[in-house]
Amino acid sequence: MWLILAFVSAALLGCYDSLKKQALRGNAVIPVLFLNTLFSSLIFLPFIVLSGTTDMLDGTIFLTASGGWEMHKYILLKACIVLSSWILGYFGMKHLPLTIVGPINATRPVMVLVGAMLVFGERLNVWQWLGVLLAVASFLMLSRSGKKEGIDFKHDSWIYMIVGASFLGAVSGLYDKYLMAPIESGGVGLDRMMVQSWYNIYQCVMMGLMVVLLWWPKHKQTTPFHWTWSIVLVSVFLSIADFVYFYSLSLPDAMISIVSMIRRGSVIVSFLFGAMIFNEKNLKAKAFDLALVLLGMLFLYIGSR
Repeated sequence: MWLILAFVSAALLGCYDSLKKQALRGNAVIPVLFLNTLFSSLIFLPFIVLSGTTDMLDGTIFLTASGGWEMHKYILLKACIVLSSWILGYFGMKHLPLTIVGPINATRPVMVLVGAMLVFGERLNVWQWLGVLLAVASFLMLSRSGKKEGIDFKHDSWIYMIVGASFLGAVSGLYDKYLMAPIESGGVGLDRMMVQSWYNIYQCVMMGLMVVLLWWPKHKQTTPFHWTWSIVLVSVFLSIADFVYFYSLSLPDAMISIVSMIRRGSVIVSFLFGAMIFNEKNLKAKAFDLALVLLGMLFLYIGSR
């Protein structure tokens, strides 16, 4: 079941990445990110209120546990990690083709794999290792494809931002496993709905401060902000994708390295959007890079059966 949920999350995440690219086109990054965190918080706020004041959600997957600072300090750290990743990722995605960003993000599970092996003692079989090696090869080939569009992976600051976002995203993935693993297994044992609901709220507060202190005083001298309904859809698709993701990690025997790799399959959806909606270039070379990623996903799936 956790494998199926991982694939569902991947499809939703691909839609999220594509809508995010649309929302950022010619738009100010900081207010867009603030609104994304605001709408995500509003989606989960009713679950927090209903769980704390009524028994309406008792026995459902939407029941949100409550807790004091001993629990919330872990969630606050989660929010800081994710928000740092998003800030880098949003700026990088605004200035790079979606067909470049997607495959780079698809290599994130390699980082998760190393961490999972060191922290959780997870081990991969031959099929899974082949999948990882193909993901690494796709990144190296993608750098060659990027040069045809004037993107130098070694000297482009936006590339560094996407790589940094991927690294922090990998850290967040490992941290998720730690947060929701049972106490007897060395984890914190937090409720998944509590984590997802409150980390969105904490991010919203932090982004609100950034808007007031950093963006608003200079907003007339920077890229202007304009409203688009894709901003709302970004929050909707991300919230559902993360809900499915957290639920898959809470199931017994779920492997964070495999779930993270499958989730990067979102690159399929975002690549199609980049090709058909944004009319991006050099698609043949990038399609081959994408094929390597997909083959790697297939090997990981075979190895996990």
